[in-house]
Amino acid sequence: MPTEKVTEKLKTLPTKPGVYQYFDARGKLIYVGKAINLRNRVRSYFHLSADHGPKTERLVAEIADLEWIITDSELEALLLESNLIKRHKPRFNIRLKDDKRYPYIKVEWQNAYPKIVTVRKMAQDGARYYGPFTNAGAVYQTLDTLRRIFPYLTCDRDITGQDPRACLYYDIKLCSGPCIGAVTQAEYRATLDGLCHFLEGKSDEVLIDIERKMNAAAEAMQFERAAVYRDQLKSLRHIVERQKVISNTQNDQDVLAFARDKGDACVQIFLIRQGKLIGREYFVLEGAEDEDTRQVMAEFLTQFYNDAAYVPPEVVLPVEIEAQEASIIAQFLKQKRGAQVALNVPKEGPAADLVKLAADNAMETLTALKAQWDADSHRAEQALKELADGIGLNALPARIECFDISNTQGTQTVASMVVFVNGIPRKSDYRKFNIKTVEGPNDFESMREALTRRFRRYFDAKAAEPRPGQKIDPSFSMLPDLLIIDGGKGQLGIAVEVLKGYELFGQVPVCGLAKQQEEIFLPGRPASILLPRQSQGLYLVQRVRDEAHRFAITAHRAKRAKVGIASQLDDIPGVGPTRRKALLRHFGSLDAIRVASVEELAAVPGVPREVALALKEQLG
Repeated sequence: MPTEKVTEKLKTLPTKPGVYQYFDARGKLIYVGKAINLRNRVRSYFHLSADHGPKTERLVAEIADLEWIITDSELEALLLESNLIKRHKPRFNIRLKDDKRYPYIKVEWQNAYPKIVTVRKMAQDGARYYGPFTNAGAVYQTLDTLRRIFPYLTCDRDITGQDPRACLYYDIKLCSGPCIGAVTQAEYRATLDGLCHFLEGKSDEVLIDIERKMNAAAEAMQFERAAVYRDQLKSLRHIVERQKVISNTQNDQDVLAFARDKGDACVQIFLIRQGKLIGREYFVLEGAEDEDTRQVMAEFLTQFYNDAAYVPPEVVLPVEIEAQEASIIAQFLKQKRGAQVALNVPKEGPAADLVKLAADNAMETLTALKAQWDADSHRAEQALKELADGIGLNALPARIECFDISNTQGTQTVASMVVFVNGIPRKSDYRKFNIKTVEGPNDFESMREALTRRFRRYFDAKAAEPRPGQKIDPSFSMLPDLLIIDGGKGQLGIAVEVLKGYELFGQVPVCGLAKQQEEIFLPGRPASILLPRQSQGLYLVQRVRDEAHRFAITAHRAKRAKVGIASQLDDIPGVGPTRRKALLRHFGSLDAIRVASVEELAAVPGVPREVALALKEQLG
């Protein structure tokens, strides 16, 4: 039976399209769904005659509250549902398994001399994006190979073509040397355009173009340049030979199939460009238990293509999606691509064989992944046991929090809090603290401020009514099973004082970790503890400490860079905090602002032409 609160809300549900959200008794979001008619869809969960599967029955039993958001169309509801699932990862939804964002290859085409970088998020900045990819290592390997064929810049020089000498990368043929004028801007961009075409699967065009340049250079008796093109052609043909020809139609397709085992589903995608299989990616979904196969595929299509850099004109599927759902997804894909996208389910022929091959690959991948997960789980459990035994904990520390401090001569001080759950980083729970009350290089007092704020937020989360304006942060709403302080006895002493101040000392185990000898200090014990050098417990402590250090340094550098950008922009007449934010939001970086034209600067809302002229004069 629904709760009294839910029963009352069921009476007021609108008949419009939108998104509904279910919450448990703790106020945690546990499911997000979309509906063409919110009243009919939401009420169907609570009909006594409804024939629900086991998963839906468990969901209904936990619903303590519900909310909804009205949208203008079914398509808008689809997009909102996808974004809410991505942001909150409700446990009853089908969702991508990994919390991390998948990498993209970004070609900074908006710049005069584009560089190539890997990023975790696309932006509307004029760059060209390729991905997402599931294997970051393979991305770097691909770029390393392509750089030998299409040499591109990686330095931060201001390219004028007038530099007296190039860097080492030019000497080893990993850069074409636009800084010294070895190639013109047009030639450099043509090289990068070839790389982009290759990433798009247009390898035949690229081969023809390089062969044409080689022949032209030879005819002009530029034999050294012709030899460079010859070597590029040879390397490129070697790569192309490994690309399997799938179809004579030279169409662009994504072929999808998946395998399931209990609650996990592995989706395999074959990327076919101009009839050639240029790559394959896999994505793992959680929450697929007891779900209809068609629903699993529909959820994946929305989540994957919402972040995809490219949508092909045809997507080949292993099963038919429910007609109404398929219609909405087709609208969504058309909007993403800017043209019609066909969703096809082949029954026989080469396309059906491809789907079967993808399904076989998906099953093999899922089997290998689950074996790896089991091994990692055993290793993590062993590490937690060794750590607990080594420092005398009564139970395994399921949640470990570690704090570190980073600053430059006492300025822009940042404290980091990293969280490991069952021996695995939980990056969604990482937090940083910009130190506000400490002046100068004082790590002890900076640590005191960070810990004080962290545990104050815990009691705020527990309070029936939080302080005015205080948002409840789930990362602060629970206590750690082990608190690790990056530092020796001094920093540990500060942590003990903070815990005692909140009457948590004895409830929250705490230790300090000194870097030099990897010594662990415990409160009230004069001698340090040294875990065995080859133990999994020591490796875990080191990983936690190193991650806290990395996160602190990253946050500190970002803060320092932000202050540098702010100071440069604030020095320009007419640019205050509001215009600075508008400029950075529009262009994304100071470098992009610097290369923008006066007209582009003046096109930013709130930036008059005289301010645009001042920006160009002082930054250009």
